[in-house]
Formats: sequence, C-alpha cells, structure tokens
Amino acid sequence: MTEPAEKQKNYPLQQIYFYLTEGCNLQCRHCWIAPRYQGPGKTYPSLDLSLFRSILWQGISLGLTTVKLTGGEPLLHPDIYKILDEIKKQKLSLLVETNGVLCDLEISKKLKAADENTQVSVSIDGADAETHEWVRNVEGSFEDSISGVKNLVKAGFRPQLIMSIMRKNLNQLEDIIKLAESLGAASVKFNLVQPTARGETLHEAGETLTIEELVETGRKVENVLSKTTSLKLIYHQPPAFRSLGRMFGEKESIGCSVCGIFTVLGVLSDGSYAFCGIGETIPEFIFGHAEKDSLRDVWNNTPMLNKIREGLPSKLEGICGNCILKGTCLGSCVAQNYYRSRELFAPFWFCDQAKQKGLFPSTRLKE
Repeated sequence: MTEPAEKQKNYPLQQIYFYLTEGCNLQCRHCWIAPRYQGPGKTYPSLDLSLFRSILWQGISLGLTTVKLTGGEPLLHPDIYKILDEIKKQKLSLLVETNGVLCDLEISKKLKAADENTQVSVSIDGADAETHEWVRNVEGSFEDSISGVKNLVKAGFRPQLIMSIMRKNLNQLEDIIKLAESLGAASVKFNLVQPTARGETLHEAGETLTIEELVETGRKVENVLSKTTSLKLIYHQPPAFRSLGRMFGEKESIGCSVCGIFTVLGVLSDGSYAFCGIGETIPEFIFGHAEKDSLRDVWNNTPMLNKIREGLPSKLEGICGNCILKGTCLGSCVAQNYYRSRELFAPFWFCDQAKQKGLFPSTRLKE
C-alpha cells in the first residue's frame, strides 16, 4: 500500500479557493464554471458560514496563509461580512475575484479592513458598455462594474482589471489599459478563454482567437503595450512563450499561466472539497465534503491528488513533456487538460495547438 502523502513529502496547504456561491448576477459567455444566473428576486445556495469557519480552522493547521474568494459572484454571499470578519480574525491574506457590480463603498471598505493588503481583481471585458455587456449578458453591468472599481479605489485599493480576450474585444486592448489608468488600477490581466463549460461553446462558435492570434497577441502585450504604460500587464500564457528577460528581469511586467497545484485546494459552494472550480463540471475532481471529511485527510490522502503530486512534472505527455520549462509550468492547468482529454498528464491545449502550427518556441524544447 502506498504510504500517505504526509509521510512521503510535506505539501503545505497554503491557499484555499472558496467558490462561495452557486449563483452569479451576470451571465458571462465565456465562464469556465457556468454558475446559475441569480437575477432580481432569485437566490441560489451558498457556502454555509459554519463550514467556512471550520475549513479555515483546519486549514491553518496545514499551513494556510491565504484565502481567495470567488464564485459565482462572491459578494452575493448573504454572510459576506461575517466571512470577511473571520478572515480578519484569523489574520489571513485575502484575494478577491469579483465582477464589481456589488462593490459599493461600504463593502469596499470592509474588504480593505479584512486585510490591509487585500488584492481585488475586477472583470472588465470591454472598454465600452456595448462590448462588455455582450460578454456579460446583463444590461447596465458595465456602468455598475466601473462604479465598483471607483469605490474600491476610494477605499484605498489599486485593483487589477481582468479582460478575457476574444474576437469581440481584441481591438480594445489599448483602450482597456487606458481605462485602467484612468480608474486608478494597478494592473491589467489578459486572460485566455479556456475551452471549458461556456468557454467551450464560445470556442466552437469561433468567437475565440486562433492559436496564431493568441501567440501574436502575447507578443504585442509583451513587446509593445508593456512599453506604453506604467501598469503591470499580465498575459495569461504558458512560460514557454515568454522571453527570458520578462521571466527573470528586474523590471518583469508580464505574468504567466502557472497553477499553484501543490499548495492549493478548492471548496465549492455546497461544501465539497475539489481540485478547483472545475469540480463543478468534473465529478472526479471532487474529493469529499466538509461536513463529514477531515480537511487534513482530504489534503494528504486523496488518491488523485497524490497521483498528480507523484506525476508532475515527469509524467507530462506530448509537447509539455518535452518542454524544458515543465518544472515551472507543470502543464499549465491539469484541470483543463483533464477536462479536454480525461488524461491527467495530457498537454495543455494552447501548447498543443502551437506545436501543431509550428509556433512552439524551439528554444524551449529538450530535443
């Protein structure tokens, strides 16, 4: 019998991603989780407050230092103030991903009070209402999200804006950067649309970019746009496509796609422990439930988690197995790779497509 992971090697659980709500107040075309639309007069289940507290207490004994609140839309949670109080009480670092619609000045100040160094990211998918609301599928959401960013700035934040790049908004990269500058943001992150859940439908409809366009856009962000602004720009691509100067230089300003797979666990809105939000669409990535399963046991002894730990990066297949940066990248997103192929160590779709088109950098290959 294989020894429990806690006896083989210590993997501190540094972060927990809480997918707090089953519902969301927007209906984004590209969402990789696809929560149910929680419009006016509707409510859907959210994570029980007592379970949240229990998970935090158990996590701290395993090395927990940071909590990320996401969704659905995390600020829809009916006990969001109590959740923030608990995070403050336990002196944990806080990351928040929100669409900004509910970021009035009161909740913005509460977020700041929970952790002085709280990092908040707000999704803005267009530099104008028409584009943003085409993506987000709710009229008036652009103005609400912009107001939310302004309230966060008033509360002392310099938030990050996140734009998921697709055919509809590709011509607005420069405008989003200018918008971020005008609002007082600190950075802009350009996300790839993952071919998962609603994002898969968007890919099939031809609304996403080709691999040629994605690679070229990465070059534009790194070599051109980064020189036009003092903001930090992050293009969510695998490390193999980044220049060494950007990866290791003192003035590095372009982030990459690397998952903290060895130190992170997800908790879904129903209290299930999961690999991440992918558990909403892949049952195999649900590892137990907070009401009946010990977090320590789930973290240390779940067979699939241990298989991943034992297999990365050596068992990565295809182009990822042949990449000299596989020890850094770890296949970029094991959850996405499994969703696509039902193989844990399958290559990442971006790199696989780039290889097929002759676009994968030869300098990043072992042979």
